[in-house]
Amino acid sequence: MKKSIPFLLAVLLAACGPSEAPKQANVPTVDELAADPARLKELRQQCKIDRAALGEVLCNRVAEATRKRFYGDGKTPYTPSETPPKF
Repeated sequence: MKKSIPFLLAVLLAACGPSEAPKQANVPTVDELAADPARLKELRQQCKIDRAALGEVLCNRVAEATRKRFYGDGKTPYTPSETPPKF
């Protein structure tokens, strides 16, 4: 009997989890957001003010699009200057 109680508790806790992730309609892709800097800036401000209202999915995509615009596609090679800087 003592060994079955932890097992039953584990089964009960597993059954109480969320059944599906909530679906958000019309969430733009990272590429769509990165292509529209004005909208990206507006959404960044909204995510700072009220992230819960906009949703985690959208705000994470806004952050990824901001990163993508800042760093680019990551395919540009590092090219140091011909002359080293003087300190």
